[in-house]
Amino acid sequence: MWWAKLKGAIGQRFNLEGIISSSKVLTNDPHLLLPHLRISNIGYINWEELHRRGFKAVVFDKDNTITLPYSLNLWDPLKGSMESCKAVFGEGKVAILSNSVGLYEFDPDYSGAEAVERELGIAVVRHKVKKPGGGSEEIERLFGCKSVEVVMVGDRRFTDIVFGNRNGFFTVLTEPLTGDGENFVVKMVRKMEELVVSNWFRRALKAKSHCFLANDEVDLVRLDEPL
Repeated sequence: MWWAKLKGAIGQRFNLEGIISSSKVLTNDPHLLLPHLRISNIGYINWEELHRRGFKAVVFDKDNTITLPYSLNLWDPLKGSMESCKAVFGEGKVAILSNSVGLYEFDPDYSGAEAVERELGIAVVRHKVKKPGGGSEEIERLFGCKSVEVVMVGDRRFTDIVFGNRNGFFTVLTEPLTGDGENFVVKMVRKMEELVVSNWFRRALKAKSHCFLANDEVDLVRLDEPL
């Protein structure tokens, strides 16, 4: 067990699979880095409009998306939005997909996933491949719907957004909740991500299309953040 914990501590800071995947994305599929929607935090998401458009479930990244890094607690200002999300979609249609808990490589007995579930009251997807790798099978099975009917929310382009776009989800990129407690490697990768993407934007690269969108995604953003 101690080996799994040590491996997890190192692995969460150095994602070799992610580095390899990122190189392939930059070479072959840079549009996968672009989310369908970008906001500061989930408090600005119009859950009712997403549901009206046909989306049936929501999967969140954990660290720096809905909790502070490595915390078990939902970031307090987001509680209202999370409750609204669960009310609109149903508690069985909201879950967490994280590289820090629920991933067999680093959480083999899923004790970390169980601890998060107890604290947050949200299911944690058990999976064996680190984002951005892996498919949507576990999530589709958990929610009982197709991947195009799922919303993926996260703060990392090369993991959350690439994973979501590859699997046909509607992708939402949030700003990290804080820089405190985040390791140096992640901070450097974030800067690289934005530098690369700003360059692609100058080349007029667009986000991958989604069948539920009609170029009016402005309706998906709340003008008044319900914090």
